[in-house]
Amino acid sequence: QVQFVESGGGSVQSGQSLTLSCVDSGSRFNIYIMAWYRQSAGKQRELVARIRPNGVADYEEFVKGRFTVSRDNAKNTMYLEMNSLKPEDTAVYFCNRFGYNVPWGQGTQVTVAS
Repeated sequence: QVQFVESGGGSVQSGQSLTLSCVDSGSRFNIYIMAWYRQSAGKQRELVARIRPNGVADYEEFVKGRFTVSRDNAKNTMYLEMNSLKPEDTAVYFCNRFGYNVPWGQGTQVTVAS
């Protein structure tokens, strides 16, 4: 069964940076569009960014210019570099294959203090 393991979260001050990692335990990672999502307390999970197998990425407006998604297909790993963090970025961050109904991992908590 495919599993996702997210890591790299933590507590930072506003304006600081973090880089998250996501390891996909399944096979053929290199054929999937991968995505980062986040869920804040009391809110629904929302899409943050997606990256195609060839590395082309797109971002939701609220992170454009601040976050960068990348992937290493040889390592079945996706990354999310988060810069200029804001308190509203506080959430649990998850990864998944975009458009597939794959069970979610545990996520990694990001907390940004003002």
